[in-house]
Amino acid sequence: MKLHWQIAIALAVALALGISIKLGGAQESAFAGGLTTTCVFLGDLFKNALKMVIVPLIAASIICGIMSLGSDRAFGRMGTKVLAYYSATGLIAILTGLVLVNIIRPGDVPLELAQQILGQAETSEEFVQKFEGRDTSDLVNIFLRMLPPNIIHAATDNGQLLGVIVFSLLFGFFINRLPDALRDSQRNFWEGVQGVMMKITDLIIKVAPVGVFGLVTPIIIRTGFGAFEPLLWFVITVLLALGFHYFISLGLMVKYIGRVKPSQHYRAMSPVMLMAFSTASSAATLPVTMETVKRDAGVSDRTASFTLPLGATVNMDGTALYECVVVIFIGQIYGVLQGFEIGFATQFTVVLLALLTSVGVAGIPAASLVAITVILGVVGLPLEAVGLIWVTDRILDMCRTSVNVFSDTCGAVIIGRSEGESGIYAR
Repeated sequence: MKLHWQIAIALAVALALGISIKLGGAQESAFAGGLTTTCVFLGDLFKNALKMVIVPLIAASIICGIMSLGSDRAFGRMGTKVLAYYSATGLIAILTGLVLVNIIRPGDVPLELAQQILGQAETSEEFVQKFEGRDTSDLVNIFLRMLPPNIIHAATDNGQLLGVIVFSLLFGFFINRLPDALRDSQRNFWEGVQGVMMKITDLIIKVAPVGVFGLVTPIIIRTGFGAFEPLLWFVITVLLALGFHYFISLGLMVKYIGRVKPSQHYRAMSPVMLMAFSTASSAATLPVTMETVKRDAGVSDRTASFTLPLGATVNMDGTALYECVVVIFIGQIYGVLQGFEIGFATQFTVVLLALLTSVGVAGIPAASLVAITVILGVVGLPLEAVGLIWVTDRILDMCRTSVNVFSDTCGAVIIGRSEGESGIYAR
């Protein structure tokens, strides 16, 4: 059975089991407690295994990719294409969210429902402390994280993957400037490291269905779907916006710029999407993304090794879209409660900040929520307002991560095609 079917079955079993426990009111039973504990252990074990290979895989892949580019001109050409793609898709995603949230207006609800939603917000001191002190300086700090003072420490800190990427880019770039003998020995070493990491990844992927079951089941048991009812139109707006970007915007780009049948790409990337949905982490999904894009899509190692590690850290279409929808939604709720106005100038500010913060705080835990608090502070909404969407964040995080990762795979295909690669979906 193919991997994507195995993962899909694991997701279906987790969903059915979680809902049956939730609907049966057995969340506090000994069985549910034991199941949750076991699943948390299996899920953490699986995520730890994926995270274990991330840093050496990123370093080896980027260094090999840069070495294969060869000339400075090729490096600059590829970098320009990557930057243009990430900027364009991020802006398209944000504008999609902005249009839909203004059409559907999920925050324009009766006063009683607005008060009910506000009552669900977690406004405890512990919650506020998670995000207080965040401001626009977080955007400046991205440049500090690009050049960490201690690369070894950066490699062990989940928030410093950007530093590892920049170091690897520089390392690979200057390897090409070494004498032939030294360059060849470096190439052999790093290609060996990359090969070993991909084989370890193959081993980890074999147990992916078990890991996915362990990751998803506790979420369903804990949250269920009843908590979404007061926020139903908000959830629908986010899902419609993500769906439009996933199927329409990115699909059209793959078809007309990448010259690939969208259905073929969606089908090939299905294991990656299911993995991204389950882990809610672009970085944790990266080993599977790289293997699938190279093996099933036929993108060269040269292109995949350059675009995908960078994309997993800075290309956040789904996150940028979500930030925009959340801030406008919160503004609409406060418009009902307190007459808050969210006009054109404010919405333009939200678009700009969503584009910047989706990159600038990507390495911080709960990145989207941190970014949202930064934007809320700029537009004049209270910090604790982010608690309005706290109850829905985990499930929607899984959805927007899938869009983030799919955009990375589309970028690899489009850039590979622009580089004249003939092996993309040639089989």
